[in-house]
Amino acid sequence: MEQTMRGSRRTFLNLFCIVWLPLLLKAASSSPLPRGSDPPSPALPSGLYKGHTCVGCVLVVSVIEQLAQWHNSTVKAAVERLCNYIPEKLQGICYLLAELYGPHIAELIDREMNADVVCHSLKLCKQDPGQPLCHLYPPPKVGLSTAIRKAKRIMKNSKDLKIFTGFSSVCAFPLLANLCEKIKYVIRNKLPFEDFDGDKFSTFPTLRGYHWRGRDCNDKNATMYPGRRPDNWDVKSDSNCNGIWGVDPKDGIPYEEKFCKGADSQGVVLLGDSAGAHFHIPPEWMTVTQMSAKSFANLPMAFTDELDWPQFSEITGFLNSTIGGWTDSLYLRLRRRNRCNHRDLQNISQNGGSSGNLLYLIKSLARNQLLDNPAIVIYATIGNDVCNGNRDTLAHMTTPKEMLSNVVQALRYLDSRLPNGSHVILTGLVDGRFLWDNLHDRYHPLGQLNRDVTYSQLYSFLDCLQVSPCSGWLTPNETLRNLTSERALQLSNVLKEIARSEKFANFDIFYMDFPLRQTAEEWRKMGGEPWQLIEPVDGFHPSQIAAALGTSITWQKALHEWPQVLGKENPFNDQIEAIFKDQGGH
Repeated sequence: MEQTMRGSRRTFLNLFCIVWLPLLLKAASSSPLPRGSDPPSPALPSGLYKGHTCVGCVLVVSVIEQLAQWHNSTVKAAVERLCNYIPEKLQGICYLLAELYGPHIAELIDREMNADVVCHSLKLCKQDPGQPLCHLYPPPKVGLSTAIRKAKRIMKNSKDLKIFTGFSSVCAFPLLANLCEKIKYVIRNKLPFEDFDGDKFSTFPTLRGYHWRGRDCNDKNATMYPGRRPDNWDVKSDSNCNGIWGVDPKDGIPYEEKFCKGADSQGVVLLGDSAGAHFHIPPEWMTVTQMSAKSFANLPMAFTDELDWPQFSEITGFLNSTIGGWTDSLYLRLRRRNRCNHRDLQNISQNGGSSGNLLYLIKSLARNQLLDNPAIVIYATIGNDVCNGNRDTLAHMTTPKEMLSNVVQALRYLDSRLPNGSHVILTGLVDGRFLWDNLHDRYHPLGQLNRDVTYSQLYSFLDCLQVSPCSGWLTPNETLRNLTSERALQLSNVLKEIARSEKFANFDIFYMDFPLRQTAEEWRKMGGEPWQLIEPVDGFHPSQIAAALGTSITWQKALHEWPQVLGKENPFNDQIEAIFKDQGGH
């Protein structure tokens, strides 16, 4: 039975990665989702979304061209090399795409046409009527339009390319329809795909599993899960999954009672966005000088975690980082302070999360007011209320009135779910002018080989396609950047006023500014550069270094200003470690 389950899981993961490939670059923009408390549309796209398709095409063609250049090989050999780098479970779709597109890409690159021209000629980049031709690279000497027309003449009447339109509607295949429904469930509800007892916790890492929430210790018993108060002091079993259970044979006292009674045990919950989920695209995926099969080993895991790495994140990280920097998190510090808090974490974040759509996301919170321990809840939507990819970006920003309504609604929901004695910390919005100021004239990983793509070019390309994660900050328009930061400050002031004036029955509430300035200063003292605090591929999110440094700043603020939030240090920590070692791990 168990072997069958594992085989089924592997099959699911292989198919999951294939079905989700069209969504990869859509997620990469992490643009805000629709506002409101309704769930996001459950429909998967029947065809590839044109803006993200264009971005994906230009990135892939650029990598192929650079692989051929770096290894002094043919374009055909570069395509094969790229497919061989990709994990075996995804090589099938890579070779299929290579069969469909490879000859056309090779012919055009051999004629010295750049990735923009190739993708427009393949009709994977399209020009909207009355809109400019979007391009990442400087236009060819003959002009972009002329080069595209020439390339299209070469590609005219290609039958192979017409096949792919049907392939993109992969969910239409009867054998994949059920899988697509399951994927829609994961996308829509942000609950673990594999949760046999329905307690919202899982024994599987990705697909909203224990990378996002503390690992379940018994997925066949809904009364056993991280964060609950112990059942009969866990004499016979570990009901709260913190690895502490049984009876001390010396005195007959249950270990949970001896070590955790009155210890202020509490969990940590993040309600957030892509920054909180820790969005990251490894730069090795598009830096040919570093590229190997090892570079893509984490591709299936990254896909099934939505290109997020919550296991390394600032609030709920618990594993040593494998993506650079180091892991430090509020959860790890709370666990060190009181080892009875082991595994009590929930990262309820999503790419594109804002104060509006968080009203739906918050419903996936797992907390029972009567049975569970209190929790520290971090509310941190640090950018998407002012960030969008629309050309009239200011008109699509959350207003202070909307922010007030959204956050108060969320807090009222929390008051109906959190156990008494909980705490909520509202985090202000970031000042995103930091991004342009520190990155715009630097070379993007894709442009480092030939020094031909800066972040300014990338931002303009995404903005032209209307898939920019933040048109208001990722722009050469200084006035617009300032207006965006002005609105962000207004929204932060709303949060500050809520923390000052609103009262709730089951938690107290605090406010803190997003600690970007302090983080940059701390990193400078350590000999670092400001640009290293930003994700190198998307040029938008906080990096692993920024996340770890932010944890330290947040912790120190809480320790000095709100020590009651963190609870007291457990005097039995050493004894817990001596008896229970790593408490079952994470």
